[in-house]
Amino acid sequence: MSKVNSDQAARQNFPVKLARKTLEVYLDQSLTIAPPLDTPPVFLKQAGVFVTLHKQEHLRGCIGTFTPQQPTIAHEIIANAISSAVRDPRFEIVHQGELASILISVDILTAPERVSSIDELDPRRYGVIVSKGWQKGLLLPDLAGVDTIEEQLNIARNKAGLANVPLKKLTIERFTVTRYEETS
Repeated sequence: MSKVNSDQAARQNFPVKLARKTLEVYLDQSLTIAPPLDTPPVFLKQAGVFVTLHKQEHLRGCIGTFTPQQPTIAHEIIANAISSAVRDPRFEIVHQGELASILISVDILTAPERVSSIDELDPRRYGVIVSKGWQKGLLLPDLAGVDTIEEQLNIARNKAGLANVPLKKLTIERFTVTRYEETS
């Protein structure tokens, strides 16, 4: 996982600012914004994107795509920000009044690459996707409380409904992310 550095000042906060603006407009007016005309070129490419919402250090919503579903990263951020707030089945819909107490992070994913051994994994550096047929489970990298490869794989397998399937019968892929985070 990489975090943005000072050389990226022009685009450093763009993803979280776009996600926040998306939610402000959507939760207030039920309208989906378009990416701004001054969107930095790097966000006009395609990639998978996850948008995560935290409230008082607790997960409040997280939805994303590991392969692009939208024409640009900016469009992907907009779609996934809305989904994180109103379509994550684990949580009630986010309301306009609580938005001020929510912190947003945006993860932009690299293309997944298949691994031949779990020795190629590192839960701090790589996210994982485990799959068998149509069943897939994804876990982002560098998550609090996920310290070992085994924990990471078990969580991803559970998400996919593949908890009882031996690892050797699963396809395992890894990816990295660039994470953009709001600070309190």
